[in-house]
Amino acid sequence: MIADKYKKVYEKGKPAHAPFDDFSIKHPPMDLTRRAKIFSPFDALKGFNDEIEDTELSFETSYSDLEHIPAEEYP
Repeated sequence: MIADKYKKVYEKGKPAHAPFDDFSIKHPPMDLTRRAKIFSPFDALKGFNDEIEDTELSFETSYSDLEHIPAEEYP
């Protein structure tokens, strides 16, 4: 539920500007590829990707011995 003090702001919605008004000229919309570049270096959990990679490697090495066992014989 939206907090009561922000309810009116939420209900107003996104502001709409005419294509050639002062605001639109000073602040043109950013294309999606450029916008994506802004957030690409963002890492919310530092070291998380490294831990995932380490876990994948340890999983692959520990279960590489099972490749020669037919699927019917897995527990």
